[in-house]
Amino acid sequence: MNFRHSSFLFGLLAALLVCASPATPAPENLLGDVIDALGIGLVTSISVIITLESLTTNLVTISFGVQNPLPFELTIDKITTSAGLNGTEFASFAHTFATPVVVPPFGGASSGNISNVLLTQGADASLAIIPFGVLDLLNVDADVRALSISGHGGIPLAIDGLHQSSVPTKYTLSLG
Repeated sequence: MNFRHSSFLFGLLAALLVCASPATPAPENLLGDVIDALGIGLVTSISVIITLESLTTNLVTISFGVQNPLPFELTIDKITTSAGLNGTEFASFAHTFATPVVVPPFGGASSGNISNVLLTQGADASLAIIPFGVLDLLNVDADVRALSISGHGGIPLAIDGLHQSSVPTKYTLSLG
């Protein structure tokens, strides 16, 4: 991302933090709309682990990489996501992190493994999307804390309605 985009996003986030108060809440998905409009892909990669059991339970384990384009730390506490391909949802989950994901300024982090991700089309249909090697994030809502320090404190923000296309996705078949 170029300097102009990160400066604009930083300025907008600062304005939201200063102007938002309990008496005058900012529109729920304003920050998500701005991130989408700027084309800032926050998720850098997705890894999916499919086990033999996945074929009967329709549950997989995933992890994802996330980047922070801002000059201050972000801490992710909770995420709700639906993902798919060509407008069809293939997976969804909601996850509250026992240990929040701390993303350093201008840096990246990994979510760690998230189990019990539901394959909404079933495992058989989901196997057909593996050769594409990408997933689209159809809707992402995240509870984050901006300006945290080593994952502590910070200003709570809800980032709702994020979308992202063609996130590189690696599938691992663990049949043992």
